[in-house]
Amino acid sequence: MKRREVITLLAGAAAWPLAARAQQPAMPKIGLLLAGAPEPLQPALAGLRRGLAESGYVESQNVTIEYRFAEGRLERLPALAADLVRRQVGVMVVSSPDAAFAAKQATATIPIVFSIGGDPVQLGLVASLSRPGGNVTGVFQFTAALEAKRLGLLHEMVPKATTLAALVHAIFARSIPGARHARGSRAPEYPTRAP
Repeated sequence: MKRREVITLLAGAAAWPLAARAQQPAMPKIGLLLAGAPEPLQPALAGLRRGLAESGYVESQNVTIEYRFAEGRLERLPALAADLVRRQVGVMVVSSPDAAFAAKQATATIPIVFSIGGDPVQLGLVASLSRPGGNVTGVFQFTAALEAKRLGLLHEMVPKATTLAALVHAIFARSIPGARHARGSRAPEYPTRAP
């Protein structure tokens, strides 16, 4: 074998790992946009990781998760959503209406998956439950319809109660319409204000 052939063979062999790496598909990237702080959300995040693992996706092995926490400062959500768009995540996962709106404003192409407590049609996130349209979809807990039932059970337990109060954190201010729905139209409106 001539010297030139040996050098060509060695150079080609050295390039194989680079070519192999270049041809491997990029690792999927999930963007998690959350309104809260990391510590209280650890059980939910552990459940997400378990669910992904059951589907064959293990964080840092064959999927990347980009975490963004607003830590209760909802005004940060649009910038955090824009950062996830810049990082070219394949999907955004959100767990509050505010995070869903920030993600929806940041992109019309990246799929957004929500898990929220409010009705996404009433909130204006999706066009309808059967055909959400656009890039936003997800699940919600249909609890607003249960508020009347809860009040009925409370009335059975304490029949002489005539006044009820509901404490609602400002982060969950969108839950107030559900409480209004449950109490009927006779009672005065709940005051809403930021902390």
